Amino acid sequence: MTGRIITVAQQKGGSGKTTLAVNLAVSLHERGHSVALIDTDPQGSMGRWFVERMQKQGEDEAMDFSTSSAWGASYESEKLKRRFDFVIIDTPPKIDSDLRPALRVADLVLVPVATSHVDLWATEGVLDLARREKAPVLVVLNRTRPNTRLSVEVAQKAAELGAQVADTQVANRVLYAETLGEGVGALERARSGPARDEIARLTDEVLAAIG
Repeated sequence: MTGRIITVAQQKGGSGKTTLAVNLAVSLHERGHSVALIDTDPQGSMGRWFVERMQKQGEDEAMDFSTSSAWGASYESEKLKRRFDFVIIDTPPKIDSDLRPALRVADLVLVPVATSHVDLWATEGVLDLARREKAPVLVVLNRTRPNTRLSVEVAQKAAELGAQVADTQVANRVLYAETLGEGVGALERARSGPARDEIARLTDEVLAAIG
């Protein structure tokens, strides 16, 4: 059985794409799945996270990393899915034709949306491009402040755009920023607690959505 491809995409910077991608990867890995990461973002945040991880934990046959141009993402991901259960592609914060190859091959497109109207407006372009490529989408409210009116409003508006919105919201926690710089996932640091719970719930939703 070939692996499944998850593309993480959002037009606006600061939405937490890389944080979401690596925490999902760690969660899937913890459940016994092999995971390959592909970074097409020139900023290279995912690559820096992986290098930090390698230096601390050594090589892991069940988790690999590569970089790719935006146009090469489809070739690289198709190659890696023959060897890994999941391939997660991190994309740059822009929306143009370069993003299409990563959307075209995706079994699921994760679109993180920080809780602001500006982030929500930026999401429309990604959703439109994903529809053109016939790629299924799961919108994830990220860096949220729970129980605020704005979070509720953004969730409602996101649903009105016609995309599936994850029930799980990922809160704005210091733990996510700290662990990203340490080459680990939040749930590797927190063996219990809200961060671990929300990443576990989001992983369940991703697996259900990807089929």
